[in-house]
Amino acid sequence: MRIAIVTDAWEPQVNGVVRTLQSVRAVLEKYGHTVMVISPDLFRSLPCPTYPEIRLALTRTRNVGAMLEEFRPTAIHLATEGPLCVAARRWCLRTGQPFTTAYHTQFPDYVSARSGVPAEWIWRYIRWFHSPSYAILAATPSIRQSLADHGLTHLKHWGRGVDLANFRPGLTPHPAMAAMEGPIQLYVGRVAVEKNLEAFLKTTHPGMKVVVGDGPARASLEAKYPDAKFLGPMFGEELASAYAAADVFVFPSRTDTFGLVMIEALACGVPVAGYPVTGPIDIVTPEVGAIDDDLTKAIAQALTRDRAACARYGAGFTWEASAAQFLHALCPIGEEAEAA
Repeated sequence: MRIAIVTDAWEPQVNGVVRTLQSVRAVLEKYGHTVMVISPDLFRSLPCPTYPEIRLALTRTRNVGAMLEEFRPTAIHLATEGPLCVAARRWCLRTGQPFTTAYHTQFPDYVSARSGVPAEWIWRYIRWFHSPSYAILAATPSIRQSLADHGLTHLKHWGRGVDLANFRPGLTPHPAMAAMEGPIQLYVGRVAVEKNLEAFLKTTHPGMKVVVGDGPARASLEAKYPDAKFLGPMFGEELASAYAAADVFVFPSRTDTFGLVMIEALACGVPVAGYPVTGPIDIVTPEVGAIDDDLTKAIAQALTRDRAACARYGAGFTWEASAAQFLHALCPIGEEAEAA
């Protein structure tokens, strides 16, 4: 197939959306599919208010449409709800081309956390954007239920994976963490208000709190919580070694739809503690972690879980399976549709 993916989230951003699209594209191309990514780096752009790492593309519908026409896709996927995908959506509707969309982020809650705008106002936009799509791809049962509760019922499953070559048990612990007094409680991700990181830093379980990642809230949180260790962003093998040094992985976010970092930690044999919200409730089983409205209690419970069981469970999430689900959910067009 010739698959066009339009996304407002792309390199050099570091987040779950970008990593998911990169990983799935790599698998699809390995299996012989041709994938074109239309992303903000191809256009003039402006920084997103309150989130300057995200660039908002400045382009017209006809420009995006010309790129799609030249590529001649046999399937079109709109990955995000930003201006670039709005332009592609407009072109698809104008030309009668079917397309799929995806719901990667609890966008209404995210915007509400950063701006104070009521989440229901944002849900109106979400319904408008996704309603004409052939299918909305969502990662977990609770997210699909949330979308259905808001009137969006044309849903298909699209799970996530782990790079098992990097994230696996038995790795050498990161040298910056090897000598820390345990239990080492690790957070990995963006250091920003929507990640609810302060809830983790306020927990009272004994041990060392470690934060891997960067973001606009880092300086203020470092100053407010001097006993925690902020190690900055890590990737690949270095990140895997940080997981290897941890005794428990703490996921305090209440607005994520999935949480790739949770399954990376599990694949390294690290149990997970989180809140009983979308993301953890779909991933964390009693054998590999704990979820509780009291995050300190969840940490204490998770520390008792068997690391080998965590690693076995984490190894069940593969990008090959994720890519197959993505491919199955697409709506073929042109010759592909006639052959289907």
